[in-house]
Amino acid sequence: MARGWYLYSVLLAVLPWSFAALGHDFLERRAFAEGNWSLLQQGTTGVSGMQLAIVSETTAIIYDKVEHNPLNINGHIAWAAEVDLNALTVRALNPLSNTWCATGSFLGNGTMVGSGGNPVMPTKLYLGADGLQAIRMFTPCNDKTCDVFEDPDHIHLTSNRWYASSVRIEDGSIIIYGGSVGPGYINSDSINNPTYEFFPPKNINGHNGVQIPSQFLLDTLNSNHFPFMTYLPDGTIFVAANQNAMIFNWQANTETALPGIPNGVRISSPFSAGATLLPLTPENNYTPEVMICGGSTVSDSVLPSTVSSQTPTSAQCSRLVLNAAGIAAGWQVESMPQARVMPEMVLLPDGRIVIVNGAQTGVAGYGNVADPVGQSNADNPAFTPVVYDPSAPAGSRFSSAGIPATNIARVYHSTVSLTPNGTIMLAGSNPNVDVTTTKYPTEYRMEFYSPPYMARPRPTYTGLPATVNYGEEFTLNVNLPSSATNVSVSLMDLGFATHGVHMDQRLLKLDSSLSDDGKVLTVTGPPTARLYPPGPAYLYVVTDEGVPSFGHKTIIGTGDSPPVDSDAAANMLRASVASFVAPPPPPTEGEGSNVATVVIPVSSS
Repeated sequence: MARGWYLYSVLLAVLPWSFAALGHDFLERRAFAEGNWSLLQQGTTGVSGMQLAIVSETTAIIYDKVEHNPLNINGHIAWAAEVDLNALTVRALNPLSNTWCATGSFLGNGTMVGSGGNPVMPTKLYLGADGLQAIRMFTPCNDKTCDVFEDPDHIHLTSNRWYASSVRIEDGSIIIYGGSVGPGYINSDSINNPTYEFFPPKNINGHNGVQIPSQFLLDTLNSNHFPFMTYLPDGTIFVAANQNAMIFNWQANTETALPGIPNGVRISSPFSAGATLLPLTPENNYTPEVMICGGSTVSDSVLPSTVSSQTPTSAQCSRLVLNAAGIAAGWQVESMPQARVMPEMVLLPDGRIVIVNGAQTGVAGYGNVADPVGQSNADNPAFTPVVYDPSAPAGSRFSSAGIPATNIARVYHSTVSLTPNGTIMLAGSNPNVDVTTTKYPTEYRMEFYSPPYMARPRPTYTGLPATVNYGEEFTLNVNLPSSATNVSVSLMDLGFATHGVHMDQRLLKLDSSLSDDGKVLTVTGPPTARLYPPGPAYLYVVTDEGVPSFGHKTIIGTGDSPPVDSDAAANMLRASVASFVAPPPPPTEGEGSNVATVVIPVSSS
């Protein structure tokens, strides 16, 4: 055990409340590039895009489940791939375990960590080791030789986790929270895992490397899969699941209840809503505000066979300012132009939010409702994105003007992410037990939305350091469009996206000043690790006309690995062997039969 955790420590080293007054008008108004959006379908992913993360300026990682994908590696089907965002080519990756329904976050040194997953599936040629306790690490490289690292004998979770969430904290480590000990359409007492843990393990609050109970995960049954979590500027964590929300103080292990989600709307899988932390800026004194859109009012205690794929979803969007006045005032409610379940919310460098993907009726998952469409529990895809301006007056914040509709349904198991060049990448959709071509098929096509700013003359810059420490001042050499008179700096965590939840996504506006000749931009790094936990970031210089530069990558903090407590890690290994819970039998995810339909054969090429 000691040897394994020593190896792990080496790998980590080398793998590369006082706020503004209540009110939405404290958000800084910005100019936005106006005009028409464009949409291009370009390239395929080789494996279906269930999980998506941008890992470098030119590459994205996609994790799927073990299924009969057309991409192969080492003589077997692949379920992970690296996408070259420039060439739009894919390279198969080779994780050991089944990545189905895992979560993911980045460590402070830039290593991507995927955790949890799915059991071995007999119908999938027994490929992929049991992923329920898996820890998978991936560090991007420039020579296309890096792969997913797993050492299941020495590096794994304390217990089974399926549909858990994760969040990076101020020391660059990760909290992995909740989930089930095995698959199910919805959570329940029999499979609930009402605990959280740290990676790397910590000795904290009387728990030496082992899982820690959370009352919130009991109170939010039955619908608390993939809870929404975001790190706050005071070092606590906002958590929302089902119809509940709370402030989680991980250092003291306390939970403080917040007002519940309004109007009976449930937000967690299978009633999935989208959620995000709104931009943090000096102008709003870094006041945290969260926004949750979509979901469903379906009961979480009825049999799924009593639910229909035509059941209406919710158009509700709710915002909550996380200070004393905002909490006292409660959620401020408005409505999207179109109801959605499984929407995704993507921050843009200009401070707006794109709401995309999902369906207008039904619930997430497959093979459960009374009248599935194909295998899908949902129907009537939402084909047109909507842009939300959080700083605009109420009643004028939503718009789809100039945005073309896609003709590719992006429903269950879809993903989306902002890319470094400012486009919005869409991938996946697979409400099916295995690869199929029936309605709502397994989707491999990628799409890229280009906001109007992509067609404008754009700023460029050089000189970004490889690491930017807290409060560190640095200079960029900038080349601005002739019409630009000033700029701002958006520091962005592009997150890890799966099941409509974007782990760690955030936008922090940095203090900056432009030289009189407009050629040198002096920028100050984030004030504290609580405003931007150490880890990867993409820096966009945005003109006063709302046009961003390319987002070059840096690491916030020192770039060092998070602290490793060898004793806590060793104790976790000792305790987890005794506490291992065997997963329940198939069907996977409780979503239907585990018999594949219209399977695409594995290519021999």
